[in-house]
Amino acid sequence: MTPEDQEETQLLPRPSSGSVPRGRRVFLAAFAAALGPLSFGFALGYSSPAIPSLRRAAPPAPRLDDAAASWFGAIVTLGAAAGGVLGGWLVDRAGRKLSLLFCTVPFVTGFAVITAAQHVWMLLGGRLLTGLACGIASLVAPVYISEIAYPEVRGLLGSCVQLMVVIGILLAYLAGWVLEWRWLAVLGCVPPSFMMLLMCCMPETPRFLLTQHKHQEASAAMQFLWGPEQGWEEPPVGAEHQGFQLAELRRPGIYKPFAIGVSLMVFQQLSGINAVMFYAETIFEEAKFKNSSLASVIVGVIQVLFTAMAALIMDRAGRRLLLALSGVVMVVSASAFGAYFKLTQGGPSNSSHVDLLAPISTEPADASAGLAWLAVGSMCLFIAGGAQALRCFLARIRLLHRQCPFHFVLCP
Repeated sequence: MTPEDQEETQLLPRPSSGSVPRGRRVFLAAFAAALGPLSFGFALGYSSPAIPSLRRAAPPAPRLDDAAASWFGAIVTLGAAAGGVLGGWLVDRAGRKLSLLFCTVPFVTGFAVITAAQHVWMLLGGRLLTGLACGIASLVAPVYISEIAYPEVRGLLGSCVQLMVVIGILLAYLAGWVLEWRWLAVLGCVPPSFMMLLMCCMPETPRFLLTQHKHQEASAAMQFLWGPEQGWEEPPVGAEHQGFQLAELRRPGIYKPFAIGVSLMVFQQLSGINAVMFYAETIFEEAKFKNSSLASVIVGVIQVLFTAMAALIMDRAGRRLLLALSGVVMVVSASAFGAYFKLTQGGPSNSSHVDLLAPISTEPADASAGLAWLAVGSMCLFIAGGAQALRCFLARIRLLHRQCPFHFVLCP
């Protein structure tokens, strides 16, 4: 257990000395909360297959031009920014459970508006609502899971949050391979609806109940999650009221990690990883791929695998080393993808005639086929580096995020 984990554990209810929790409902509660990050990932990945489908749409269905397609992918981040602020206000006032229940409303409403859209403004409005829900879910779900889990499984369950986000993105890519944009939006309503049903049966977190001086309800929630015979100890008196004062920014131990954390956030967002997730299929279509849907699915699979790998090796390899290596990989792979566009620009033959599912032939390979695999390989490396960087980045700023009153939206 890292020093950050030890400090976090001190602020949470924990089992009595010598007792081992045996309750399994904590896993069901964590799964219910993790459906929020899954919905978050689906909403982020939705634009990738939906934009090409909307560009092919025939009247009276709305049809996206280049400018509208750009807004359709990007406007979700505006909603997420507002959702991060709203979630930071809700989580400490309405509670963790009610905040998660609340975020299901804009998720379902947003996808419902997209499903019924007859005009471009309805598509943009639906995306804005789903972005609002993403901002709330990305903040509240990790808090809920960390506060209901007992120490032995807290790290495992916490690692599942980011994994569920990338699984949601992959689900959107896979479903977009066979579904048009309307039916894809209908599918987007399923995870948040399921989360609403499950969360209605789950308790509020014991830590939040303690901050409200509801000791009996906190004890009942702990027994529901950890087992009916489980003894537990409350955190030290006043621990839940530890806060952050702006005057503390004068201390080097505060402003230095704060500056590093914010810089990491800024550069992570400017790396282009979000743009690739939003417009993966469009990017591969612009690169003249015959199977752009397949290429985006490959990218999604790579992201899931390397996110899981980062969770396994992060504590052994170290955060700083993995962040540095991931940055190098992303620079090299993005440069290679840019070189691909330069090499194929204006050429008489490019990868538009390359079928990624075609069997390997014994005939001499066309140069365009090699360039096609250069593009796929460079994007896969970029996503792999981004997945590793994001997982380590979240771990590096976790303590800062707990200490400061500022709530950030951490997109993949």
